Amino acid sequence: MEDIEDLLAGNGGVAPGFRLPLTSVGLNPKKKIPIKPKQFLVQDPLQSIKIPGTQSDSEYMAGQLSAYGYTLTDTAEDADLWLINTCTVKSPSQSAMDTIISKGKSAKKPLVVAGCVPQGSRNLKELEGVSIVGVQQIDRVVEVVEETLKGHEVRLLNRRTLPALELPKVRKNKFVEILPINVGCLGACTYCKTKHARGHLGSYTVDSLVRRVKTVISEGVREIWLSSEDTGAYGRDIGVNLPILLNAIIAELPSTGSTMLRVGMTNPPYILEHLEEIAEVLRHPCVYSFLHVPVQSGSDAVLTAMNREYTVKEFRTVVDTLSKLVPGMQIATDIICGFPGETDDDFAVTVELIKQYKFAQVHISQFYPRPGTPAARMKKVPSAVVKKRSRELTAVFESFTPYNGMEGQIERIWITDIATDGTHLVGHTKGYIQVLVDAPESLLGASAMVRITSVGRWSVFGEVIEVLNHASKDKTSNETNAGLEGCSPCSANDEPCACTKEPDPCSCAVECGDSRAGTTISANGMPTGNQNLDEQLIRKRKTIVSERSEKTVPLEQPQAKKSMEEVRASIMKWNFVDKALLAGIFLSFFMVVASTVFLWFRT
Repeated sequence: MEDIEDLLAGNGGVAPGFRLPLTSVGLNPKKKIPIKPKQFLVQDPLQSIKIPGTQSDSEYMAGQLSAYGYTLTDTAEDADLWLINTCTVKSPSQSAMDTIISKGKSAKKPLVVAGCVPQGSRNLKELEGVSIVGVQQIDRVVEVVEETLKGHEVRLLNRRTLPALELPKVRKNKFVEILPINVGCLGACTYCKTKHARGHLGSYTVDSLVRRVKTVISEGVREIWLSSEDTGAYGRDIGVNLPILLNAIIAELPSTGSTMLRVGMTNPPYILEHLEEIAEVLRHPCVYSFLHVPVQSGSDAVLTAMNREYTVKEFRTVVDTLSKLVPGMQIATDIICGFPGETDDDFAVTVELIKQYKFAQVHISQFYPRPGTPAARMKKVPSAVVKKRSRELTAVFESFTPYNGMEGQIERIWITDIATDGTHLVGHTKGYIQVLVDAPESLLGASAMVRITSVGRWSVFGEVIEVLNHASKDKTSNETNAGLEGCSPCSANDEPCACTKEPDPCSCAVECGDSRAGTTISANGMPTGNQNLDEQLIRKRKTIVSERSEKTVPLEQPQAKKSMEEVRASIMKWNFVDKALLAGIFLSFFMVVASTVFLWFRT
């Protein structure tokens, strides 16, 4: 373990690395001596929002532990070690981490903390006595876990090279590949702590990403999510750009449209010069016509204070251009309420911006000062005002009816998940509108044509009229990846997110509501509560009665019904067991009668 920098805590720090949100895993060896536990738990206290960037790191760590002999478990109490993967974007996330660490220490569990928080704030009091693995060292999580189980406190934080994309991986959803294309960012937002942890931009090469795409398609993946702190900044450190990467990936997607590409969050400054090229990509039949573009405020004065490096006019240019050039384009955005110095007028123009565009997805969060950031030293807006503004904007957003008028439309959807009600499957249209269908689980991973039957605020309902690509008939489907997480939109009261279930990663560019807490690993524990590494965890689906599969349209040809004569003939065929049972019944009846007669004569 020659380059585990601080085998004993307190030997000084190293330059912070880079990373995102939060998770934990639990390990539990069968032997008393904790050298190689056989099971691990993945847990995340703030599961209501999925963060692709975090999920990817969590899946890679779980994959390495699994490859080394650890297995998923569901009992945190039985865990021998908890591995917590953290996010530094917001205070709620770090608070949740603190709670998990406190519980772990009280339960006398060895702890390993990964992610942004230890990388960017390694001297936190809460991290005393726990092992730490940096965001660029997730490929060495097994070493850290094993040393911790031996009683050593390990700190592995030095930045080295990007983790290999080919590391073992356990997908939370076997049909979805979360593919990190770069880490770190080019921005310097005054409210953001993530860059302290994630560092400057570091991009994977086009060739390495294309190779990974080919691999996951051969494994039966149906959706590829490109993930990063800022997708639009991709390649600026290695002499390429996002359109070059996107076109290279599109060339590898199946012509049948069985696998779809989803482009991750991108900030306005880095796509302004590529808008027409991006629009062309989003029009491609194998790419979702959906993009997450954070605005954060409708006021230029606030954007300047945030150091966001664009104006409201430039944000409008992005939205207007993509909406004009891409049919059915759907755009999600983020808003921070109550940034220091935000006036009533600043907030009013933000509300007007949201009202004008009526975005179907808006991630609304309240400002939280992050220690060590410039914004933490700015004069704060009173918390009561911040909460009032958050509630007001949420009410405006929730008054929209973005899917009205879709009833009766025929849409192609890609089905990859199970709804939280345990009854419906979840698919998405090309515009990434969530469609709930009542269909058998055999349709997971399939593409289908559906008729929209009704609409709701967060999603629409549809009935399957034709199956186009059936996952169960795809021999390349990877059966080793288990775990499907139900999905449901979040709602904002005082929670940061007010709408969607699948926002892109939090980053220095996004103060979104993707705050996560930790996850726990145990030698025979599985995730409980919410998770990031929780993204591995499987939400058990309720058993659905067989009538549902009979309702669904063209799936399998029904078996020919037997004639009444055949049925009667089969009933008349008596085998040995039937005869033996009949003889037993007659014998029992005879014994009862004989006993009754005997007792009567005796009396």
